[in-house]
Amino acid sequence: MSDVKERIASFVEANGKTYQDIALAIHAKPEVSNYEFFASETLSNQLKAEGFEIELPAAHQRTGFAAYYKSGKPGPVIAFLAEYDALAGLGHGCGHNIFGATSSLAGAALKSIIDEIGGEVRVYGTPGEEGGEEGSAKGSFVRDGYFKDVDVALCVHPGSSPENSLSSRNLANAPVDIEFWGRPAHAAAIPEKGLNALDAQILVYNAISVLRQQLTDDVRIHGIIVNGGEAPNVIPEYTKSKYYLRAAAKSTVDDVYKKVENIVQGAALQTGTKGSMKLFQNFVENMVLTPKLDQVWEKNLNTLGLSSKPQTWEVAPGSSDVGNVSQVVPAIQPSLSITDVPVAGHSQGMVEASCSEKGMASILIGAKVLAWTAVDLILNPDLLAEIKEEHKYNVEHQAD
Repeated sequence: MSDVKERIASFVEANGKTYQDIALAIHAKPEVSNYEFFASETLSNQLKAEGFEIELPAAHQRTGFAAYYKSGKPGPVIAFLAEYDALAGLGHGCGHNIFGATSSLAGAALKSIIDEIGGEVRVYGTPGEEGGEEGSAKGSFVRDGYFKDVDVALCVHPGSSPENSLSSRNLANAPVDIEFWGRPAHAAAIPEKGLNALDAQILVYNAISVLRQQLTDDVRIHGIIVNGGEAPNVIPEYTKSKYYLRAAAKSTVDDVYKKVENIVQGAALQTGTKGSMKLFQNFVENMVLTPKLDQVWEKNLNTLGLSSKPQTWEVAPGSSDVGNVSQVVPAIQPSLSITDVPVAGHSQGMVEASCSEKGMASILIGAKVLAWTAVDLILNPDLLAEIKEEHKYNVEHQAD
């Protein structure tokens, strides 16, 4: 191992407990999308203490932040992505308390030596990966140009399996609100005077169920009615549902979006109501893989005597706004195990794993491997150029 990597490892070991304590504090105070005030302030304050310049809020996200440190020597810009939102009603059932601490520690570790090797290190605090109010914030960071001069984006996700794994493709996702406005009336006395907004929602729900028969296997549509009216004896004037429209490629989601839009328009026509369908947060892009970049991560993981298993699926059965980043710069999101027994994602078992001894140990492992991966890219311009070329090709030749 090079002297630079040894010093990164020493930094992580010396400072790791600070970031483990932060992860536990965030775990104890779970916050959902757009409300991660404690998490974003705690992480960004720690990075400020490490010598980073802090932008908070960032990307028009009130709980987003950007931490910058530029060395005095030319070199690539490496961005570490930090997540820290929790799941509504559950807490940290996806391990984002660990995710944010790991990326922040990796950024601090790289900063400790970057003046010698050149380049710039950034940590982007990106709220709401789980969705929700102002959710999937990486889309906002992309849209607002935070990646226009970034060479590579790095992060690692806590894993719910005893085995580690490399990055995988995932599903693009259009999160939509479907609303109807009708006319209220007494449901027993003058039903003929009403226009039933709930009838419109039920027509949409049933039509989507029928639509599924004519969709490809990669498409997933699932939703709930969040407002179905106020009282049984009043014809509902307003109703609202939320749906996720998912598929392996954005082009497929775009096609499904149009089909569901037609359903909404048809339901409005049948019931005499007014209908609307629109995104309620950022569109989530599918992940573009850059295998050469994952190989650098894996090589560094092997240095610690750890390995990664190949993915068992062609496309992961979920979505992540890391996909938005991967559409514009090479990005990885491997997983690092935080449990010795399999647990379900988004479960109480994962909540417990996210504050476990193995979960805390993963912060140090992940930070070392992320920072070592960044060092390899900075010190080997030819390797970085190959990775960027592979990424460009894969973006241009995405399979539908």
